[in-house]
Amino acid sequence: MSTELKSWSDSRQYCRERGADLVIINTEEKQRHMSSYIKERVWIGLSDRENEGIMKWVDNSPLNRGFWTRGQPDNNQGENEDCIELMPSDLILNNWNDLPCSQKKKGICEK
Repeated sequence: MSTELKSWSDSRQYCRERGADLVIINTEEKQRHMSSYIKERVWIGLSDRENEGIMKWVDNSPLNRGFWTRGQPDNNQGENEDCIELMPSDLILNNWNDLPCSQKKKGICEK
C-alpha cells in the first residue's frame, strides 16, 4: 500500500515506479482478502475513464464481477466519478464506490 494520499493516476504511477500496478480484484476470494486487510479507503485498479459506463481493470481486462456498495456506481457528484475505491466495511462483498479520480487516497499495488 502506498504511504501518501494521491489521485488515482498518481497512485497508479507510484505502483508502476515499483514494478507493480494498482490491484485487480477479480475473484470473491481476493475481494475477501483485500477487504480484511484495509483500514481506510484506497484506490484499486478499476475505472471507466476511457469509456463512461464501461469499467476496465488496469490490464485492460473487462469487469466481470463487481463488489459494489448499494447504489454504486452512480457518478454522483455532478463530475465524472470514473475511478474506484475499496472502502473498509462489514459488507466485505459490497464495498466498492466510484469517485472523481482527482480525490486523494492511498493505493494498493500488486506485482
